[in-house]
Amino acid sequence: MEQLSLFDSQEAYNPLASRMRPEDLDEFVGQEHLLGKGKVLRQLIEQDRVSSMIFWGPPGVGKTTLAGIIAHKTHSRFVNFSAVTSGIKEIKEVMAQAENSRRMGIRTLVFVDEIHRFNKAQQDAFLPYVEKGSIILIGATTENPSFEINGALLSRCRVFVLQGLTQENVKELLERALGSPKGLGYLRVEMEEGMLDAIAAAADGDARRALNILEMAVTNGEMEADRTRVTKEILAQCIGKKSLLYDKKGEEHYNLISALHKSMRNTDPDAAVYWLARMLEAGEDPLYVARRLIRFASEDVGMADSQALPLAVAAYQACHFLGMPECNVHLSHAVIYLSLAPKSNSAYVAYETAKGDAQSMLAEPVPLTIRNAPTSLMADLHYGEGYVYAHDTKEKVARMQCLPDSLAGREYYHPTSEGEEEKAREKLRRVKAWKQGGDE
Repeated sequence: MEQLSLFDSQEAYNPLASRMRPEDLDEFVGQEHLLGKGKVLRQLIEQDRVSSMIFWGPPGVGKTTLAGIIAHKTHSRFVNFSAVTSGIKEIKEVMAQAENSRRMGIRTLVFVDEIHRFNKAQQDAFLPYVEKGSIILIGATTENPSFEINGALLSRCRVFVLQGLTQENVKELLERALGSPKGLGYLRVEMEEGMLDAIAAAADGDARRALNILEMAVTNGEMEADRTRVTKEILAQCIGKKSLLYDKKGEEHYNLISALHKSMRNTDPDAAVYWLARMLEAGEDPLYVARRLIRFASEDVGMADSQALPLAVAAYQACHFLGMPECNVHLSHAVIYLSLAPKSNSAYVAYETAKGDAQSMLAEPVPLTIRNAPTSLMADLHYGEGYVYAHDTKEKVARMQCLPDSLAGREYYHPTSEGEEEKAREKLRRVKAWKQGGDE
């Protein structure tokens, strides 16, 4: 009997996710908004009219698989690049070959996985060949192309947004893997009802992660004569504690802090605490969150509850003293308080409006009345002439113009009637009436 070597049956050693990779659009699961019947991307692929494009989406949704399907369908030479292992030298070599192929009437399709890892110089190396049509560039990225891909290159590529797979999508893939001969069909796997749903939920829309969990569970299952049984205990060990989808430097970082901020602004403490937990449990620096709460305390609560700012500062100090995980309760305290506090953005609006005038009127002179006169020359030039010390007046306010003449009467602060700011609103109304010569 001939002994088989590892190289005689390499396919058997490939990961399940690799063995189950779809080879045509009919096998592809998910992305119906792009690949459903009559949808634009499906038509481009089926009609072999593919142009340079970027696939943007979370891990495990089929970006690389889709590029492979395009490679099978298109009448082009296919080159697979990895941004992790390829440099300028490799890019230039491939581009030279592509230019030669173009002269012979052969298109070259270049797939670049993780294109966001290429630096500006590497991305620029593709640009002239994309412009000339020497290559069709397909890039795959988990990061927002607006931030990570050169504007010149991005403008020449069509961006297709791939969405995370639904639990139904993932479950369909798992069922297919259990029944397929190239998957796990030969093992006749038995699992209790609901276990595939548990894997699909743990995968967070990532097909690769789901298939890896399934393969691990089956590998560690109880092998019997004609079947393989996977118990809930085995599956629980294989799932473990899933990593939260989060990148402290990527788009999701800004998405989550935006969700926290807007939930607090909308007086929704439940949502706010959830987004807080999402960030902290994924490893976010608690001091970063605390700094954002300090900003929120003045931007969105402001004069409606001036105690919000010292509370947020106290939460920052508590995070500094204790760190995680103890400081999570201090941040939760601050988030709930800020969510329920009366809201006013009057301080934010006042500054932004004043900033506009300041930037467009940078040379407006300070009125002489409120200038300081530390020297006799300044006094001779009428600096401080007519100034009234407000504390010496009965009303504790003087009828002086403090804005430049060109801005006289301009109003930046418009107090709301929310919370404690109602008192400030009423006081400001009385002061303005008195300055205008009223009785109040």
